[in-house]
Amino acid sequence: MGDKMSLLKRIVDSYMQKVSGLKEHCDRCLRTERWGGSVVLMVVDAAFTSIGLNYFTAVVPKVEEFNKKFAETGRIRNLKDLAKADINELRKVWRNNRSWIIAKNIASYLSTLNDDKSALRTWARNASLEKWREDSIGRIKGVGIITFQYLRMMGGIDTVMPDKIVKKVINEILEKAGLEPVNEDMAFIKKVEEVALTCGYEPIELCWMAWLIQPEGKMMRMEKYSRVLPKI
Repeated sequence: MGDKMSLLKRIVDSYMQKVSGLKEHCDRCLRTERWGGSVVLMVVDAAFTSIGLNYFTAVVPKVEEFNKKFAETGRIRNLKDLAKADINELRKVWRNNRSWIIAKNIASYLSTLNDDKSALRTWARNASLEKWREDSIGRIKGVGIITFQYLRMMGGIDTVMPDKIVKKVINEILEKAGLEPVNEDMAFIKKVEEVALTCGYEPIELCWMAWLIQPEGKMMRMEKYSRVLPKI
């Protein structure tokens, strides 16, 4: 078993070397400082991401547009404002109704807890992965395990999202090391957490590595989107 583990570590290291500068990005996520520390933008990001479009080409520009139209103009200053915002106004930026219902429901629940940042962090700390379906946010229609995990990461929890890209990259690593791929969401999350710790990384680093190592055209995302990465 030891041999497989040292092989696994060598393979993980070779992937991680391709995405240098990742640690700072992950630390910012864990400090709840993505999007300039705006929890409103983090919730909007999570709600847009939940419908499965390309993150960098579809979600990021639309979060930036929302920021210009609503946040920077002072129309939506915090989660309470987002919870009360008119969906028809919001749809001028992003047409998908379901995303806005998710965003408004998350905002509405979190805004009852505390100020925005403390609310997200308090919720994330107390949310149970095993009981995610019974959780106040997990129960919101349209919030699946991936969105639930994404919000927990932005609330400071070092974990992973079991989305198809992360699964593809991590399972490729496991297979190269002669280990079994894992597909079931809960088992996958546990497996990646275990692999990360065995190899000397944080689970969140493996998650973001999987997203950023993806090729898009001739470049990998890490290089292609180097301009936006410091914001997000």
